[in-house]
Amino acid sequence: MKSPCTFWSEEIMPALRAGIARILYGEGFTQAKIAEILDITQAMVSKYLSEKYKKPDPEVQELIDRMAGEIANLILYGAEKGDVIKFVTQKFMEFFDSETGCRAYLKYAGLKDDTFCRELFITAPSRSGVLEMLNLAVGELLNDPKFAELLPEIRSNFVYALPNPRDYRDVAAVPGRITLVKGKLFALPPEFGASRHTAAILIKLSKISPGTRSVLNIRFDGRVLNALKKAGLRTTEIKEDGRDEEQTVKMIAEKFQENEWDAVIDRGAFGIEPVVYIFGRNPIEVIEKLKRVEEFM
Repeated sequence: MKSPCTFWSEEIMPALRAGIARILYGEGFTQAKIAEILDITQAMVSKYLSEKYKKPDPEVQELIDRMAGEIANLILYGAEKGDVIKFVTQKFMEFFDSETGCRAYLKYAGLKDDTFCRELFITAPSRSGVLEMLNLAVGELLNDPKFAELLPEIRSNFVYALPNPRDYRDVAAVPGRITLVKGKLFALPPEFGASRHTAAILIKLSKISPGTRSVLNIRFDGRVLNALKKAGLRTTEIKEDGRDEEQTVKMIAEKFQENEWDAVIDRGAFGIEPVVYIFGRNPIEVIEKLKRVEEFM
């Protein structure tokens, strides 16, 4: 019987493991260490690195590459094994909930009911899962000396929303924002309801771009603008004067009606400091984009 689990095991996991192995190997991990992390033999790691496995269709491969990057980053950031497993399980459900993943499975199983995946998998991350992932990403920021240079005067907040957030209480954030204490980055553990303005952006976006569930704000100046361009991020900007925070939220959300953006530059206005908002589907993706910017700073 060609169940979703069978499809995942036979068609997706080999390519996913191969993608993770390539990234970790490129970061200097030995084949033995990669084998230990992935719970496979070193011979299998060698096979994956040599690309001796069945490759999926390009559209599915693109989805797998994205997942592999997110999972590899979790490993590189020092996530516990249990956290990685929970994240992979979440990716399993998200895969079948996506149009590309569901279509690939239906073809594999010989099914034609396009409602099958939606009825079988309901992707609903728990509140604890949202906090765990955001806490992991915040920890990565606190260990990043380059990030201190990117703090705006108003300090940074890092937020991550539940799917379809109803209000700010469905959005996790850093209480008091990420700041500097005696020259060192400091942040309290994330909690729900700790942000209003940044949370409002994600709440508004949930109606326009529901996949965009995390955002981090950083300083804006000429160096950052240059780094954003060199990093190849998709950026847009707002710069109208005479607006308040509520209007700012509305203007940012309206930008996503035009396109999906990696970052939105707020050029500032009276009483509003210029900043850059970096967006992603989750905090790990936001961190990945931030690192790309930092490479050119």
